[in-house]
Amino acid sequence: MALKNLVGMTLAQLQQVAVENGMPLFTAKQIADWLYVKQVDSIDGMTNLSLKARAKLKEGYDVGLAAPAHTAASTDGTVKYLFPVQNDKFVEAVYIPDDDRATLCISSQVGCKMGCVFCMTGRQHYTASLTAGEILNQILSLPGKENLTNVVFMGMGEPLDNLENVLAVQEIMTASWGFGWSPKRITISTVGLRRELKQLIEGCECHIAVSLHAPTPEKRRELIPAEKAFSMTEMLEVLRRYDFSHQRRLSFEYTMFDGVNDSIDDARQLVKTLSGLSCRVNLIRFHAIPDSPLRPVPEERMVEFRDWLTAHGVFATIRASRGEDIWAACGMLSTAKNTQS
Repeated sequence: MALKNLVGMTLAQLQQVAVENGMPLFTAKQIADWLYVKQVDSIDGMTNLSLKARAKLKEGYDVGLAAPAHTAASTDGTVKYLFPVQNDKFVEAVYIPDDDRATLCISSQVGCKMGCVFCMTGRQHYTASLTAGEILNQILSLPGKENLTNVVFMGMGEPLDNLENVLAVQEIMTASWGFGWSPKRITISTVGLRRELKQLIEGCECHIAVSLHAPTPEKRRELIPAEKAFSMTEMLEVLRRYDFSHQRRLSFEYTMFDGVNDSIDDARQLVKTLSGLSCRVNLIRFHAIPDSPLRPVPEERMVEFRDWLTAHGVFATIRASRGEDIWAACGMLSTAKNTQS
């Protein structure tokens, strides 16, 4: 029988493991400390557990870490890692160093159901949702993980389509028995699944980044087919019920496409659409992908668009592009290994 992985289990789940294996309840806290604080890679390394307890654990469990299968380094310092997951599949995670910050962009699914026309992952289609352990492994098995300052759920997949495991991961990352991180170091991205978005807002205090990419539902539908099922109008209604005016940040991701969503009229409509929300807009450069009619926007037009938004009350930034030479930039994550396996 296959061993179960301990990495990815919450304290409550580890307590259940302890009880089922005849161990004192406090053993769960000890195991959590070894997994998430000391970050050992084997049960034998959990030296304050008795030899008997360790032997019992090894009968049914493993720590469950897996090293990257491949690494690609960009000229700008960005590094893309390929991690093995269930059923001989793979996902990509991207490490982005920037002065005193080091951000890791992690995946939550193999492929994606949303089908965004500008995203390579969407072309791969959906295969599976990652377990909490497979999501955490991208952090715990990262070379240089001690340098991480931030984690963003902006890799492969729609995080809210795997909400139970994403919430388990953020619990582990922010709990005192886990990583002990501030939730302000974590950003979770979504196209805006309405019911799950409400659960996310109420279930954690992490920053939220909404993949908007268009100023109106009509234009968004052309870029994000999921708009038909997950209306931006309904999504914005949900967001307006909550207060994002303090430390928690609400941002909207807006990839710009030449002649599609980059005019001043589009900027004017975007201001109207976001009226009443305390938020920021991240303008993203599109990186051309094979067999796509979409084209990047000239830099001067992006600057004009940003300045118009900011002048009319919506704070906007142009996100620095990283890792394009290794296909690690926004929308470019896709694993050829998955299609070959």
